[in-house]
Amino acid sequence: MHDQNFTTAFTVDCTPEEAFAAINDVRGWWSEDIKGRTEKAGDIFNYRYKDIHRCTIKIKASVPGERVVWNVVDNYFNFTEDRTEWKGTDIVFDISKKGGKTELRFTHVGLIPEYECFDVCSDGWTTYVNGSLRSLIATGKGQPNVGEPMNESERALAL
Repeated sequence: MHDQNFTTAFTVDCTPEEAFAAINDVRGWWSEDIKGRTEKAGDIFNYRYKDIHRCTIKIKASVPGERVVWNVVDNYFNFTEDRTEWKGTDIVFDISKKGGKTELRFTHVGLIPEYECFDVCSDGWTTYVNGSLRSLIATGKGQPNVGEPMNESERALAL
């Protein structure tokens, strides 16, 4: 059976440990609006982008220089019929040495073509992973979403 989970990969001139550190710097490549800890297994954080997308993520696994696995505990999209489409999916970052470089393979396990958000979400992940995360690893600067002020109800949801 063909694996249809969204996957993308790139190689970069750095150590696996440097790639691992950049992945865990979620505010440096995905969004400045991350609330919570993002460094080790058991940590839980909240992501939000305007009123379009918000999710709660728990770090399931964190093996320095090798692998990070997130589990989407809760999710909300304002643009899909099933607003919780990502709920229960895993987001996996596999790190390995390839020649003299480091390969980072990103897989969103459960993000499949049958999902309404597949095209939009795949494009988004490609931008964040192959663009912003890769830039953070290579140059020390990513292009995360810029933080926005939250109203009281959004602040309560982010806690």
